[in-house]
Amino acid sequence: MADMTLPDGLLELMQKVDTPTVCNAIEVAQGQRGFDGYTKGTMFSSDADAPAIVGFARTAQIAGRAAPTEAPDVIRARRLDYFRTMADGPRPAIAVVEDVDEPHCVSAWWGEVHTTVHKGLGMAGALTNGVMRDLGDMPDGFPVIAGSIGPSHAFVHVCSLGGTVNIRGMKVSEGDLVHADRHGGLVVPPEVIPTLKDAIQKLLNTENIILEPARKADFDIDKLLAAWSDFEKSRT
Repeated sequence: MADMTLPDGLLELMQKVDTPTVCNAIEVAQGQRGFDGYTKGTMFSSDADAPAIVGFARTAQIAGRAAPTEAPDVIRARRLDYFRTMADGPRPAIAVVEDVDEPHCVSAWWGEVHTTVHKGLGMAGALTNGVMRDLGDMPDGFPVIAGSIGPSHAFVHVCSLGGTVNIRGMKVSEGDLVHADRHGGLVVPPEVIPTLKDAIQKLLNTENIILEPARKADFDIDKLLAAWSDFEKSRT
């Protein structure tokens, strides 16, 4: 995404709603169902009660099932370049890191040390298909959405920086706008960004056509049928 400027109020609104809401709102903005730029399969959150993380992707690839074959100084230099990459770029930012060992990911890149470092570099959180650990020791305010939980870092090392990564079927390029929470993550299509704020609000209003009467003590099938007609006319 070339333009990193978001419409006024969009970031704040996206931080208040969950990823399923944004997923549905993208379809409202597109005027049709079929959006598929989201993670597939179960994901795990380091903090299920944390608000959604929203930001521009800083991408990388890691591996760790087997020891690296490159020279140690090459591996070390790339790791330091990784940190420089994460420290750079527009904010808010999300670290989006693909473990290329999938479906046999065993190496936890995300634990107490790396989450603390990334938070200190001003990042909002992380999204990965790989492993996380140290669940009780991660700092507050830096959620990690991961593909699995495990105890070891194994031979984890950085393979590449920038470019496009694949997180459980979701392709993410450097600079993409990402929304993620305990449900998983999604990439916001650039073309819907100008209208996404209105689409989220429209979606919330549409859902309230059903939710408000359903939460009342006198709700029954007749009230449902009456509300459902209006609901169907309003939904995407």
